[in-house]
Amino acid sequence: MLERGKRKIMKGIVVSDKAQKTRIVAVERTIKHPLYGRIITVKSKFSVHDEKNESKMGDLVSIMESRPFSKTKKWVLTEVVNKA
Repeated sequence: MLERGKRKIMKGIVVSDKAQKTRIVAVERTIKHPLYGRIITVKSKFSVHDEKNESKMGDLVSIMESRPFSKTKKWVLTEVVNKA
């Protein structure tokens, strides 16, 4: 089997489940400020493809980078870690 390369995997919380097969997931990460050295929390929102509509608002989910499904949807839901 051919290796397809490393894909990014992140965990985040579902903040919107209004669209069919699409979830908006907020991911928090900490970075160090390049000049001042202070640790900052940064939030990013990703549109995620959820084929079976298995996640609901408030769930902790694991997402993985994949091929583009649409203009903004480039991530796919891999598993629901914790139900809300």
